[in-house]
Amino acid sequence: MAAKLRKGDEVIVLAGKDKGKKGTIASVDPKAGKAIVDGINIAIRATRQSETSQGGRLPKAMPIQLSNLALLDKDGKATRVGFRMEGDKKVRYAKTTGDVIDA
Repeated sequence: MAAKLRKGDEVIVLAGKDKGKKGTIASVDPKAGKAIVDGINIAIRATRQSETSQGGRLPKAMPIQLSNLALLDKDGKATRVGFRMEGDKKVRYAKTTGDVIDA
């Protein structure tokens, strides 16, 4: 299945403790159907001290289900993602405005 949400997309959370918050996707795991969004679904994790980093209780962004995320269109509203052919290239577009997401 084609990826509707990709790394670098601006998204809004639709459900859960961070409902309504906006962020940028840092990474996507399509097999698990989850994504890590900067500043969303933060948990405190204890980490061991190493030569490079100080140990302690550090905040870490945890994965969130892709179904709980929606892409933001140019107006800042949540939109669904569709696919269409433009010439010989398959592109993603926002269903609310019809604008092409991929450049």
